[in-house]
Amino acid sequence: MESEKHFGLRIDDTLLTKVHYVCAYEGRSVNAQILFLLRQCVADFEKEHGKISTSDK
Repeated sequence: MESEKHFGLRIDDTLLTKVHYVCAYEGRSVNAQILFLLRQCVADFEKEHGKISTSDK
């Protein structure tokens, strides 16, 4: 089973307000939207640079 990690994120009020707006539009929670964007970022990176090995965590 995959373990989940927690981390804090510092974000200014204006950006957070805009993120909440986008999330409501997309029908996602802020957490789900951030995970979606992170996965998309990693996929784009791997498409250009090759798969990232996670065996050296």
